[in-house]
Amino acid sequence: MIELEGVPELIDPVMVAAFEGWNDAGDAASTAVAHLEREWKGEVFAALDAEDYYDFQVNRPTVFMDGGVRKITWPTTRLSVVRVGGEKPRDLVLVRGIEPSMRWRSFCNELLGFAHELGVELVVILGALLGDTPHTRPVPVSGVTSDPDLARRMDLEETKYEGPTGIVGVLQEACTHAGVPAVSLWAAVPHYVSQPPNPKATLALLNRLEDLLDLRVPQGELPEDARAWQVGVDQLAAEDSEVAEYVQTLEEARDTAELPEASGEAIAREFERYLRRRDVGPPGGKPRPPAAGGLPKDEDEDNPED
Repeated sequence: MIELEGVPELIDPVMVAAFEGWNDAGDAASTAVAHLEREWKGEVFAALDAEDYYDFQVNRPTVFMDGGVRKITWPTTRLSVVRVGGEKPRDLVLVRGIEPSMRWRSFCNELLGFAHELGVELVVILGALLGDTPHTRPVPVSGVTSDPDLARRMDLEETKYEGPTGIVGVLQEACTHAGVPAVSLWAAVPHYVSQPPNPKATLALLNRLEDLLDLRVPQGELPEDARAWQVGVDQLAAEDSEVAEYVQTLEEARDTAELPEASGEAIAREFERYLRRRDVGPPGGKPRPPAAGGLPKDEDEDNPED
């Protein structure tokens, strides 16, 4: 039995998890959870025993100096909790770590033990994969679940994937077998620019998480970082005619495939997000007017979308 001392009773808790490694192209998913921890000042309340799940020759510990004393940080998975304020406050249990090297079933069972003790009502696992997507277009983010009822209620895809999987897929299935509703959000990262960081993909994951949980995530410097990232990739692509031609091919394929998506429902969804982020204003505060000259910076045509 997991005993959690010092953790208050949580309000409508949702667990949001991401793991570095195979399921984290461009570090987009793990950076998204790190952003939530930083913006909402998450407090770590538990960490899994590193020796149970990690091969230290694969994920090596690091040495650092603390007040003149040498200390070691071991690779592991940590849990923190943040409270999202507003008219309907709720708590997020944030799980951030590294894909384990061994004992995946025990790893998932331990996380599910925390979820049970904390009364978690939904598990959302973030991931990022390499795809044939152009960096110049909004980042595609797909939401999938193994639960057909949950898929209908939350407008998600029912996963049909068959093939090799990572800890994201294993944890989602463990949740399903344990009767815990679980969703995975996947961002597609351009395979020709896969090195981290990818703030555009991170921002897209957070935008989709906002829609899924009906909350507002402070974006901080992410919109500006995403624009700077895209400008940098534009410059690199412009210096190589083959890359530029390939990007154009991807753009044409993407634009053709998405023509049916320009529906009233899609437009309404984006407009609702705009109102939620710009007209409502911070909880308890006055509405924020739009910036002069049109849409605010982080809502213009360069802003990544899901």
